[in-house]
Amino acid sequence: MPFHIDWTLLAGLAADVLLAAGAIGAALYCIVLARRLKRFNNLENGVGGAVAVLSAQVDDMTKTLDQARKAAAHSSATLTTLTERAEDSARKLELMMASLHDLPDAPPDRRERGQDSDWMQEAQGRTDAAKTPGDEDAPLFSSKRGTVTEGAA
Repeated sequence: MPFHIDWTLLAGLAADVLLAAGAIGAALYCIVLARRLKRFNNLENGVGGAVAVLSAQVDDMTKTLDQARKAAAHSSATLTTLTERAEDSARKLELMMASLHDLPDAPPDRRERGQDSDWMQEAQGRTDAAKTPGDEDAPLFSSKRGTVTEGAA
């Protein structure tokens, strides 16, 4: 009897071997992927750990930003108050400077020659009338500063 090959059986056997090889290859690929995924999600040194650290840093930055906003609002309010006070003081100073311009001046040539004007004589009369007996040598304005003598350093 001649040797007879059943090609359908041989084709089926080859298909089964290729299918088994494919299944084994897919299983090995799944094992490799599972290990990589486990390392990827590791909380200590993988991306999972990096995500956890970044999440904590985002929370810290949010808290810091809120504190900075509160400090900026407080500083803004303080600066506004100080600016208003400075503007009020500037208005008062301008008013004082304007009132100083209203005072009469003695002509410079009369002061140099030693001649007093009428207003100087009036002012001298008022200061003489305001003095009490015994305080001819007392200064018109008192100062809390000490006097400097020639020998003092």
